[in-house]
Amino acid sequence: MIKRGFFLLSGLLAVALGVLGMFLPLLPTVPFLLLAGFCFARSSPRLHRWLHKHPWFKAPLADWHQNRVIRRPLKIRASIVAGISFAISIVIVPLWWVKLLLLCMFIALMVFLWRQNETSAATIRPRSLSAK
Repeated sequence: MIKRGFFLLSGLLAVALGVLGMFLPLLPTVPFLLLAGFCFARSSPRLHRWLHKHPWFKAPLADWHQNRVIRRPLKIRASIVAGISFAISIVIVPLWWVKLLLLCMFIALMVFLWRQNETSAATIRPRSLSAK
């Protein structure tokens, strides 16, 4: 019960931060929505369905869950926003070892993001049920 509540609150917070990220240049949207999907899958099937059917979120989430792809424009936007966010954080933080840690985290994020398969919307085909 406590674990379910933790995942539910974490998912709601992640959605709120993801929505804010649509309007604020320092917050990335996609990682928060993926975190929300992870949390809702473990706490609330209703909210998990809502997230995957929402008009703003359903296409990128469906691309990821069905084909394990991220569209190139989304990768570019995520890279720019993450780069700006990490750069500001690195400039603001006074400790050199935290700056180094932030730089390493940014590099790891970019390696992960750009190693993911990408495609245009026209070439995305849903995986068949037998392929799972």
